[in-house]
Amino acid sequence: MNIISRSIRTGALAPPITAHASANANASGLRKSSQRRNRAPLQMNCPILIVISLGWLLHAHAGSGGFAVEAAISNRGSNSRSMSNVQQSAVAASTLTATLPRFLSRGHTYRAVVGDTLVLPCQVENLGNFVLLWRRGTNVLTASNIMVTRDERVRLIDGYNLEISDLEPQDAGDYVCQISDKINRDQVHTVEILVPPSVRAIPTSGQLQARKGGPITLECKGSGNPVPSIYWTKKSGANKSTARIGDGPILTLEKLERQQAGVYQCTADNGVGDPVTVDMRLDVLYPPDIQVEKSWIHSGEGFEAKLVCIVFADPVATVSWYQNSFPIQSTDRRIMATRANRHMLTIRHIQQEDFGNYSCVADNSLGRSRKYMELSGRPGAAEFYSPKWGRSPDSYNLTWKIDSYPPLEEVRLLYRRVQMNETYQQPGRWHDFILTPEHRPASEPLTHIMSYTIKNLHPGGYYEAIVQAKNRYGWNEVSDIFQFVVATNSQDIGPEDAEVVASSKSRSNSASIGSLPGSTVLHTALLLALALSNCQFDRRRLGLG
Repeated sequence: MNIISRSIRTGALAPPITAHASANANASGLRKSSQRRNRAPLQMNCPILIVISLGWLLHAHAGSGGFAVEAAISNRGSNSRSMSNVQQSAVAASTLTATLPRFLSRGHTYRAVVGDTLVLPCQVENLGNFVLLWRRGTNVLTASNIMVTRDERVRLIDGYNLEISDLEPQDAGDYVCQISDKINRDQVHTVEILVPPSVRAIPTSGQLQARKGGPITLECKGSGNPVPSIYWTKKSGANKSTARIGDGPILTLEKLERQQAGVYQCTADNGVGDPVTVDMRLDVLYPPDIQVEKSWIHSGEGFEAKLVCIVFADPVATVSWYQNSFPIQSTDRRIMATRANRHMLTIRHIQQEDFGNYSCVADNSLGRSRKYMELSGRPGAAEFYSPKWGRSPDSYNLTWKIDSYPPLEEVRLLYRRVQMNETYQQPGRWHDFILTPEHRPASEPLTHIMSYTIKNLHPGGYYEAIVQAKNRYGWNEVSDIFQFVVATNSQDIGPEDAEVVASSKSRSNSASIGSLPGSTVLHTALLLALALSNCQFDRRRLGLG
């Protein structure tokens, strides 16, 4: 402290420069140098003072710290006896704890499937003379190595691990491994038994009936663990299930139609094992519903004809055949046959009196149905084979075929032009042509193929045509209307061909652009940039901007 005080006094009491001394500065250089020497110690000593002050502070702190250390050392002797007592108590406690039994395994929840084998671990350290028990609820299963339970599926393996084989649903619950000391420490394992799904139909017969137009409820019941989800499907004709039609144990169908009859499948699935199904058959009761294969049958004398009725009915219907309202009896020429729901009447060696109207009648306990057919020797309706788009600007070639057992006697062709725009169609009057077919020997096939070129048509015109034919039994039904378009010039092609050509041209044009090499595109871009630069230079040179 004395050293620090002297240093501070030396720097702080340096004589100051007065006004009188400044006035005499020019007369005495020695006095100026003396004043510089007097100021220099103050400027040089400031850093030294700071260092010295810091050293003093450190010295004072070290002195107090040393005092604290000395105090701590002085107190060590008084505390050493109490510390040794605590250590001795801790050692005694740890020695006691180390000798007590404790579990090495931990309680856990196990999930197992019915029929599997499950092992529940129980590993104990320092068991000593204590007895280890396995119990379930109040029932003791094992005591030490002794099997108390009479269930042969239960046994101890690898020490005290409990094995249960051929698991059953009733094996689910809590299993306790217990040490029989004063505390009765235990370890609990929870067992959950997973049961694959099962399903049954209600009623168990799986047979249901309902009338057409009414409602029906299908029900099945599923079980398992977890509880299974249930959904419904309907089998198709190929005995395959279609998409889902309902979820849950109950499926309700409203306003039944005959098409809803069939086999419905109830499926239960809970993720354990494979899904299981049960089939339920639904019969929809309804009066007969008849469909005919052909309502008009063409044949000729000496030939054969087959009339077919397809009958849908539940209960099954009885079918009868009639000609002109008179029942038909089966003979050698008129043969009736049934194959599933197809009922057929075959007439051999047709005679004149076999032509006429026929009907099949189906009856069951819920009603009656009738459908009509005609067996005729008249020609069949004409069928057209010409393309819709013509190739000539003023004519069109029309081609058709007609089936007729007897030779054709006369053919009638009618055509007309149709004025069309986006909002309306205005058909013109029919033009009628009577055509005489060529003579055809009876040995040739019954199909007649004919064609006719219609002339003096309007280029680009839209036309309609019909054909009717006659043989010795009379005129046939008028054909369906056939529509065709006349070409506008000799180079015209149909829109379908035009689309193909246009598509080909588009592809070739795009290919020619896309196939340019990259170097060509780059050179072109450089030339274009050079040209633009020259243009700007010329504009500046000419004073145009």
